[in-house]
Amino acid sequence: MSKPESKKVRVLRPQFGPQEQFLATPADICIYGGAAGGGKTYGLLLSPLRYKNVKGFGCTIFRKNYNQIFSQGGLWDEAQRMFQGLRGAQRKISDGSWTFNDANGDPMGKVSFAHIEREEELENWQGAQICEIGFDELTHFSEEMVFFMLSRNRSMCGVKPFMRATCNPDADSWVAKFIEWWIDQDTGYPIPERSGVIRWMMRRDEVITWADTKEELWERFDLKTKEERDEPKSVTFIMSSVYDNQELLKIDPGYLANLKALSLIQRERLLKGNWKIRAAAGLYFKRTQVGDILSIMPQDVVQWVRCWDLAATEKTEKGDPAYTAGVLIGKRKNGRYIVADVINKQMSASDVRKTIKLTAQSDRAAYKRVRIRLPQDPGQAGKEQAQSYIKFLSGFDVTAVLESGSKESRAEPMAAQWQAGNFDIMYGEWNEAFLTQLENFPDGKFKDMVDAAANGFAEIEIKSAFNVGNLI
Repeated sequence: MSKPESKKVRVLRPQFGPQEQFLATPADICIYGGAAGGGKTYGLLLSPLRYKNVKGFGCTIFRKNYNQIFSQGGLWDEAQRMFQGLRGAQRKISDGSWTFNDANGDPMGKVSFAHIEREEELENWQGAQICEIGFDELTHFSEEMVFFMLSRNRSMCGVKPFMRATCNPDADSWVAKFIEWWIDQDTGYPIPERSGVIRWMMRRDEVITWADTKEELWERFDLKTKEERDEPKSVTFIMSSVYDNQELLKIDPGYLANLKALSLIQRERLLKGNWKIRAAAGLYFKRTQVGDILSIMPQDVVQWVRCWDLAATEKTEKGDPAYTAGVLIGKRKNGRYIVADVINKQMSASDVRKTIKLTAQSDRAAYKRVRIRLPQDPGQAGKEQAQSYIKFLSGFDVTAVLESGSKESRAEPMAAQWQAGNFDIMYGEWNEAFLTQLENFPDGKFKDMVDAAANGFAEIEIKSAFNVGNLI
């Protein structure tokens, strides 16, 4: 007689190291982060499961917007992968929550997911009582949002209320100032010896005061009653890196290569956890990183894009109007990129339109198939202008794309390839002006050629990704 099959038991546990430290710290507020791929989101989702069998325990985990929670592979999908199959777990998609029931089917702990995009939405949380508050990507939230929600951090379930947060470095966020004691202010890197060390803080009149012990704050603010002495909060920061997440490196060994392939600024932030790195001239593009300056056009270019950054003001005796820039970028069979031509002029609106059409005709004669990409400004006026250009360029392969994000973020993907030496340029009179503007980005006065080049690179990569031939 064969033995009955034993039921497989799911065990969720933190990885040894920072993730385990994140789950174990007694701090009221713990910020876990400093680099990408360290297992921060897994730790944030694992945290409330410790109290899933406590009646009345509630945890709400916030992200900046709805899509960041429910998009494919987002927070909700990760929670489902972890929570589904746990004893008593019940999913409720309508309100974005998981409830955990006891053996009798009575509800015990609850984990909810929510978003806060604007400070005006904070009034929706008046009267809320949340035992564990989680913020996934803390730097996406304002200081006012976080401290208002901290006032909702209360509960009668018997578990002491606490806050847990994850984040990647952002030198310009309020978080960088908040955790500066844990960061080397000269290098921008976390101080290993201070990771997990608890300090105490009080916030009054929007000013934060720090101390090594809560007793120091009691004395400094003359806190005597129990209610007053409960005011200081214990805080810690726990550093992490992709090297701490051995499970990820085992399952997806290519992820580390992806981080190493980022541009310098993003590599410093997301791989090395640098909290001081900022966009500055020379950190995106250097002329010494150009592969070759070619005098003969290569014949193996498989895709061409001419991207425009538009301006509609003529140069006059007064002022210094913006330039209209058109950058022609190609991708070769060997995976390298080439900047073949750059137009950069101060023109009237009518001359801009004529130049774009004449250039389109010239490009088609020289290179046959060239996609034209134009920027679309937000709003109805931008939409109408884009439609007007598309009609004006009837017969050409043309697209208008709504721009989003900062100029720096749009330049990052191209900068990564430029820094790797994967760009060549054709010899031309435009070389010096183009390379000078690249090197001065983002500090230079004009960024039109950089915008056009970065958006052209993005168009090439989008077109490559959706080329049906790539699926064969």
